[in-house]
Amino acid sequence: MILPAQVYCEWNVPREPMGNNGTKMKKETGRTIRELGYFASLGMSVALAIFMGLALGLWLDKVFDTKPLLMFVFLALGIGAGFSNIIRAGKKGKKYRE
Repeated sequence: MILPAQVYCEWNVPREPMGNNGTKMKKETGRTIRELGYFASLGMSVALAIFMGLALGLWLDKVFDTKPLLMFVFLALGIGAGFSNIIRAGKKGKKYRE
């Protein structure tokens, strides 16, 4: 008696990425999809850096009783970190285009 798992089992066989119609994708297409994933997550990365700077500044303002000062300082640092992420992504994108 042959079970269905014995007939068609390719769990241990390494697979290449497949397209929508079941054909093998080219390496360049796979690389493009990875790049799109990286750049799609860029917005979340920028927002998270700004939010973390703001939250840290608000918390430090409570601890040291310096109400708006540290919030603005760490908000500016968060914005700077966000723009740093954008610049780093631009350099990475330029490297892929070459």
